[in-house]
Amino acid sequence: MSLLHRFTHLDTLLYQTSRYWQLVAFEARALPWDGALNEWLMALSDEQVTYLDSHPLQLQRALLPFIPQLGELDPLLLLPQEPRARHPLPFWLSNGIKGRKLLQLQDFVSHIDEHHYPVLEWCAGKGHLGRMLAYDGAPHVHSIELQASLCEQGQHSARQQGLPMTFSCADVLRDDTSGYFKQQQHAVALHACGRLHQEFMSQAVNAGCEKISLSPCCYHLFTDIVYHAMSDAGQQSGLRLTHSDMKLALQETVTAPERIAKVRKKEVTWRLGFDALRRDITGVDHYVSVPSVNKAIFSGEFSQFCQWAAQQKGITLPQQCDYSAYLVQGQQRKKMTDRIELVRHAFRRAIEIWLVLDRALYLQASGYDVSLYEFCDKQLTPRNILIQATAKIEESTCAR
Repeated sequence: MSLLHRFTHLDTLLYQTSRYWQLVAFEARALPWDGALNEWLMALSDEQVTYLDSHPLQLQRALLPFIPQLGELDPLLLLPQEPRARHPLPFWLSNGIKGRKLLQLQDFVSHIDEHHYPVLEWCAGKGHLGRMLAYDGAPHVHSIELQASLCEQGQHSARQQGLPMTFSCADVLRDDTSGYFKQQQHAVALHACGRLHQEFMSQAVNAGCEKISLSPCCYHLFTDIVYHAMSDAGQQSGLRLTHSDMKLALQETVTAPERIAKVRKKEVTWRLGFDALRRDITGVDHYVSVPSVNKAIFSGEFSQFCQWAAQQKGITLPQQCDYSAYLVQGQQRKKMTDRIELVRHAFRRAIEIWLVLDRALYLQASGYDVSLYEFCDKQLTPRNILIQATAKIEESTCAR
């Protein structure tokens, strides 16, 4: 299946089913769909919701009687998995990189396997990826990073380890970085967020880099509220993705420890309980977010959280307030929003693949052969899609 055919089919399905995923669960005061789907959702136990949410295939099958288009998704979302042997690393190179992150880096490097072209590493941090590529045989790595302290640490490590690396400190969204990109170069970016990887792609294309490899992440960050598609096909789409829609693509996570999951459940319940209280006090009948806060607050009382949240939003709470009643409302709202999110989550990978295909088609139209892979197991990171682009050999060059 060509990239364009896959994108067009997926775009049509997402457009047809947008009423199931293009909404904000916290805004809803009731389930927004028809009777049969609503009845099925409310009949699910919390344990069943949790299970289906962490098993995407079973979730799609369970929803199929209510949303028939889900039956067409599987072939559109399937990407090749090409497991490759991880190159062994010496202790001094892997020291300081946490286990799951280390395995992500090793799997990414095993797919890059660059020994010919110098490498440009985008949003490099301390240059862990660049150091592995240099150790693996890349002739030189130029690492670009915003924070000067990370550049200094990375350069110090590379010098100590005798690796051919250079660091440059730059704000890639404000500074002119075009001079860093060369034609005879392999540009790589692992989990650069949103506009950061879009800027990387456009700069690499403008320079005509021979190879471009990236794994996108956090598609909404540093971007406008409404998504601006990169490809011609994306720009012609009837879909108008917002930050909320793009965040949906990121909501599949590696299973959190039980302790963290319990705190998260309490946090959402309390936020929804406070939202019910705020609506009654202010008469403003739509969801208003409350800032992030240290999780320690959720080991206290619900009333204390409400008082803190009210202060953040400039609201005066009444002297006599039935906090227990609002906590019950929060629990009821949590039950409902979990079920709305369950339906939305059946589309999260589809939205991510739509966004990835938009990027792949942009590269293809810019003169590259493009391949998509899952470079590592989903348990290491759900952001496991690798876009690899190689500049096409011009016919005139072949003739010579």
